[in-house]
Amino acid sequence: MGFAVYKPGQGYWTRVLTAVAVGTIVLSGIGWFLNGVFQTKILPKLGAAAQTNDLYWKAGIAVTVILVTGALLWTILNKPNIADFMIATENEMKKVNWPSQKAVIGLTWVVISGTLMIASLLYVINIVFSWFFIEIDILHV
Repeated sequence: MGFAVYKPGQGYWTRVLTAVAVGTIVLSGIGWFLNGVFQTKILPKLGAAAQTNDLYWKAGIAVTVILVTGALLWTILNKPNIADFMIATENEMKKVNWPSQKAVIGLTWVVISGTLMIASLLYVINIVFSWFFIEIDILHV
C-alpha cells in the first residue's frame, strides 16, 4: 500500500480533524513530559553532560514522538475499515439539518438563562439551609 491514501478525496475533513485532535493531545503530552517528568526525574539522573545539552534531548524526544505518532496515525487512518468509517461519518454529517445562526444564538441564551436561574435558586437554598443549621446549632459562625 505504501504512502497512498485509501479512497483519496473521501472523508477528508474527518481524517484531518482526527489528525488535528490526536496531534493536539500528543503535543500536550510531550509538553507535560518534557517540562515535568523529564526535567525533574530523568534529566538529573543522566549526568552533567546531558544537563548541558538538555535542549537537544528535549528536541530529540519531541521529534521522535511526533514522527512515531504521525506514522501510526497515517497507518491507522488508512486502514480500509477505519477509513470507510470516517467516510461514512462525513457522509452522515452532511445529512444533518444544522440550525441557523439565529437559532443557535437564541438557544444559547436559553441555556445561559436557565443556568443562571438554577444557580440563583441553589444560592437561595444554600442560604436558607445555612441559616437553618446555624439556628439549630449545627453550624457555628
